[in-house]
Amino acid sequence: MTRSVFVTIARFAVAVAFLPALAFAQYPNKPIKLVVPYSPGGATDVIGRVLAQALSTQLGQQVVVENRAGAGGNIGAESVAKAAPDGYTLLMGAMTSHSIMATLEKGSIRYDLQKDLVPVSMAGSVPLVWVVNPDLPVKNMKELVAYAKANPGKLTYASSGAGAPQRMCAELLRRMGGSQLDMVHVPYKGSGPAMTDLVSGQVNTMCETVPASIGFIKAGRLRALAVTTPQRISMLPDVPTTAEEGMAGYEVASNFGVAAPAGTPKPVIDKLNAEIQKALAKPEVQQQLLDQGAYATPTTPEQAQARIKAEIDKWAKVIKDADIKAD
Repeated sequence: MTRSVFVTIARFAVAVAFLPALAFAQYPNKPIKLVVPYSPGGATDVIGRVLAQALSTQLGQQVVVENRAGAGGNIGAESVAKAAPDGYTLLMGAMTSHSIMATLEKGSIRYDLQKDLVPVSMAGSVPLVWVVNPDLPVKNMKELVAYAKANPGKLTYASSGAGAPQRMCAELLRRMGGSQLDMVHVPYKGSGPAMTDLVSGQVNTMCETVPASIGFIKAGRLRALAVTTPQRISMLPDVPTTAEEGMAGYEVASNFGVAAPAGTPKPVIDKLNAEIQKALAKPEVQQQLLDQGAYATPTTPEQAQARIKAEIDKWAKVIKDADIKAD
């Protein structure tokens, strides 16, 4: 082999080696699809649209929200899990709900949350609050537990579905209350009808998202007992935390994040993560989320992965202990 041929081959090899890096450096060079696995208007959709708008400006490419609702979010999540791992199809997921479904519907869902998707970043968190109909004679969480113990089988609690974070929040209370509180679950198809019956007194209590309940709380139509967050929240500053009510470790929130198909190159994940971090650091973006009842919660991909695993493990135990079945 002549020297000139050897040099030519060497240069070609170097060029080929740099092609992937060049492609990643140019990412994105076309629009990105952000799949929201629920109908328009919910928390996942709102957070997704706020983030998509900010990312479109930062990346110089349109981030298009596509709503693919059905099967409790599983249809849209599955479509992303099976998409090409090139960074152009992403999931705006309700990670708490997906983590619950990973156990609750393990036999029917056709993707694995931890194997078929890779976290990019958490994005937002919606806090939950325990509320009661004002006619119920309880003023705090200790009184709620005491009432449930004194009236076995009489205290009714609503939820927006068998596998919803609201249901899991109540199941945690049943166990933390000691001797598995005898409370009657009344499932609804969504927070709207659940709130309607709670306000009218058809059911007694509920652990609900702050955005869905805050209007009723401020109007005096529901009484807030405690928020299930580590610290008090700015939306309800006068409402104590469950920890303040003597329930250390009782924390529940509905968490949302962005994920990509497994196999998406790390440089693409890192680029997306950096841009999401940048977007969620902007005061105007934080305010847009807060206006919808969500707090910005950016993380590294590794932190997001750890959080999702922790949620899966946590809810798997609750589902098993309570023998919860899918609707």
